[in-house]
Amino acid sequence: MLDREQVHKVAHLARLELTPEEEEQFTTQLASILDYFEQLSELDVSDVPPTTRAIDVSNVTRSDDLQPYSDREAILQSAPEQEGEFFKVPKILNEE
Repeated sequence: MLDREQVHKVAHLARLELTPEEEEQFTTQLASILDYFEQLSELDVSDVPPTTRAIDVSNVTRSDDLQPYSDREAILQSAPEQEGEFFKVPKILNEE
């Protein structure tokens, strides 16, 4: 069972300044959480394979399909500088 002194010690180690009311509140809440873990530890999980996720997730990103933009001129006109059909940007690499 978790007591208030243990909560005070953990708060001190975490450099948290808790009021006595907060210590009492956290004592109750953390005790409930630890009780729940006690219940979970009673389950037989010997046939459950280890996993890093609760559900299987395969490719969660969308495919990157090239799609031409129909109004190329509008994009070029919004650039601060352009050179022909391209954006003109400051040089960032030396020719060395």
